[in-house]
Parts: sequence; structure tokens; C-alpha cells
Amino acid sequence: MIFRGREPEAVVWRRFRSGLDGFTFEREDDHYAARIVTNAERALDLFHALSANFPPAVDVALEDRRSGRTYGVVAAALPDVRDAIARLKVPLSSYGGVELSVYTTEDQLTLTPVLELYAFSRTDRWLYVLLGKGLVEHARLDPPRSPADAPLAAAPELEAALATVVEQLGLQPA
Repeated sequence: MIFRGREPEAVVWRRFRSGLDGFTFEREDDHYAARIVTNAERALDLFHALSANFPPAVDVALEDRRSGRTYGVVAAALPDVRDAIARLKVPLSSYGGVELSVYTTEDQLTLTPVLELYAFSRTDRWLYVLLGKGLVEHARLDPPRSPADAPLAAAPELEAALATVVEQLGLQPA
């Protein structure tokens, strides 16, 4: 007979994370901001996992730096948004160049074109969520990566995935 202990089950993304996974958490004027530093694949996994903390309807903004197109939608169903994020994981981790934000009046998650993850809120709730995900809070981390000035390489897989997501979520040109 096998006995299970009280320790929580291991989660794959915790087991294989890099030692550099961490975040900074600061209070800015009227909100809190968290900058999460990790590798590209982990940032996308966290973006998907953290999006589960939103209410059933969210606003979405998407900017494709390759085409220069910007899209948005108000009050999209969260399960549809999370499905779209899951569809974008592989092509985004390969190519980048897309800024994606999921937000409400209280909270916002943003994935930058260089695949850095930011969380903003009017409360300090993201601090506890990030600590619960096994990330380590740091007072200071390396400066944010800046987008390269060079043109982005063609990414037909990403373009096809973005077209599917735009259609699925009913994103409108902004």
C-alpha cells in the first residue's frame, strides 16, 4: 500500500524551472506592478496559468509588431481567451513580436514582444499569486529587455495562429 504525504504534488513547470525565475513587485502611484523574469516558454506558461485568476469576462488587446496591426475586444469569455493563449504558446515562444494583454478595470496581465511578463493591479493580490506559483521575489532584477530595432523575421506559423485567434475571439482592428 502506498501512502501519500501532505506535500503538494509536483507540477512540471516548477520541477523544470530555471534558477532565475523571479519577480519584482512595486507600488506605483495608484497600482501595483510585478515584472516576472523567466525564460520565454515559462513566461507563456505563466501567462496562461495567471489568466485563470481573472473574472469570467475580460478585455483583450493584441498588437502584432510584424504587421503593425492592433486588435481589441471588450468582455470576451475567459475560457475562450485562455484557449487562444494556449494556441499561441508554441508559435509565440518561437517567434515573439506580439504584445498581448488581458485586463479588467482592476487587473492586467501583459506579455511583451520580447516575451517578458508583467502583472498590474489596484491591489497587491499578484504578490501572493506569484509567491504561490513558486516564484521568488527580488528587490531588483536585470533591466527589461528592449525590443530589437531590426525587422522581425517572417513567421507564417505565428501569422496563421494570430488569424485564428483574431477570428475566434472576435477581435476588432483598433
